[in-house]
Amino acid sequence: MARADLHERLREARALREAQQRVRVRRNVTRRDGARYEVDGRWRVGFCGNDYLGLAQQFGVVAALQDAAARDGVGSTASHLVCGHHAVHEALEREIAEWLEYPRGLLMGSGFLANLAVVQSLLGNDDICVQDRLNHASLIDAARLADCRLRRYPHADAEGALRQLRSVPDGAAMLATDGVFSMDGDIAPLRALMLAARMQQALVYVDDAHGVGVLGPSGRGSVAFSGLGPADVPLQLVTLGKALGGYGAVLVGDETVIGHLAETARPYVYSTAIPPAQAAASLAAVKIARREEWRRVKLRESIVRLRTSAAAHGLELLPSDTPIQPFVCGSEARALAYAQALDDAGYWVAAIRPPTVPEGGARLRITVSALHSPAEIDGLIDTLSRARDRLGDAPVAAPAA
Repeated sequence: MARADLHERLREARALREAQQRVRVRRNVTRRDGARYEVDGRWRVGFCGNDYLGLAQQFGVVAALQDAAARDGVGSTASHLVCGHHAVHEALEREIAEWLEYPRGLLMGSGFLANLAVVQSLLGNDDICVQDRLNHASLIDAARLADCRLRRYPHADAEGALRQLRSVPDGAAMLATDGVFSMDGDIAPLRALMLAARMQQALVYVDDAHGVGVLGPSGRGSVAFSGLGPADVPLQLVTLGKALGGYGAVLVGDETVIGHLAETARPYVYSTAIPPAQAAASLAAVKIARREEWRRVKLRESIVRLRTSAAAHGLELLPSDTPIQPFVCGSEARALAYAQALDDAGYWVAAIRPPTVPEGGARLRITVSALHSPAEIDGLIDTLSRARDRLGDAPVAAPAA
């Protein structure tokens, strides 16, 4: 019996993606200036990045990175547990834990690594991890790699989460959810989920990649926005690469859980620590995000402006009060056509297609930043409206999760 030809399999997979219009192409940014990007020799206004507070190029953040690089170099040289843990890493962990009012923080290389670390380190094959069907791929992969029992409930359905928790009455249990869902922009019903978890003695873990910095008092995220705290949500993920404009992630929780992760989580133990200069930049960004409330005020005003303008033009966006404002197109072809029309007019909005979103749910994932001007927002919506009229079709409702 002959083995399968791996290259032939890859060629067939590529041909299928081409037929389904799901080929993904990288575009090279040659320069960036705030919300504007130079790509292929042309400047475009970007409405698809996650720099919600406009901190990625903020001069104080950039200066912190440059100063730390001049002092400490470009790399940490080792994992945190060998000789790669610098004072600035410790300072960043403390700052974020204090901001979110948790006892302790743990700096990770990325949000993806952090999710792998949490589930693999805390759960085993006798345990259960219950998750929202629209959770980020890293949470799904984490449960699969942990070899625990993965159960998924309908999107934002706390009663469904409770049923899934009850389906496996033995072993340890974790209820894991995004705080803000990255493709729909809605906020998880955290209070109801917390109550369901409490009834089943399950630990609640919230990946708040798109909530921290944006929602809640002082930008403390979806957990604080929901009126909850460490007693309700014992473990939380803060991504440094979204509203904070940098790279990496920090887990916050109590001493017992964070201490266990620091000593046992494979993505932490066996990864080189992020560069001290990057940690210094994120530390500066956190301090700015905490004190400059005007950034969140401007962001909220821009979200309202975009939604109001879209409604006035008869453009239906998914319900969302966050910077993520999806415009569902339905088919891949329609999403690509809308994205191309916007690109031709000088706006960069990526077409998001399955498997990132459900079948039939291809969309434009429009994201708003504090950097956007009213004129740029109005121009985007006007262009999208004209594209809709020219293409002769209307967006379809999102498929059920």
